[in-house]
Amino acid sequence: MTTSQIKKKIHVVAGILIQNGKILATQRGYGEFKGGWEFPGGKVEPHETKEEALVRELKEELKVDTSIQKFYKHIDYEYPSFLLSMDCFIGTIKNGELQLVEHEAAKWVLPADLLSIDWLPADLPIAQKLAQDTLLFP
Repeated sequence: MTTSQIKKKIHVVAGILIQNGKILATQRGYGEFKGGWEFPGGKVEPHETKEEALVRELKEELKVDTSIQKFYKHIDYEYPSFLLSMDCFIGTIKNGELQLVEHEAAKWVLPADLLSIDWLPADLPIAQKLAQDTLLFP
């Protein structure tokens, strides 16, 4: 493999925000994957822990303060132009009203309805696991 064929690896964190038994799904408002649904989050800066990065990203993107409870799942996904390494965490909104800064739409979804959404490819395995996770949603 030549240097030009080596894909850039992007490390991100995603929040699985739960409220009243529902999970927040957000629709991308920009870029190559505009219109696709995802769990909100973003890139980790060099000086941050993953949890700190997620709290910061959710504040920037949704204007809410969040509490991160626990790690949920790691995903590695190869997109055509880059490799995505994503750590997903369970959390809740502590305070603030959702304001969409970078997303077209957001909705709270019951676990049973998660697979009716057109998730981005890297987010789909998370949605599939959440839809079957009876321990998280008894």
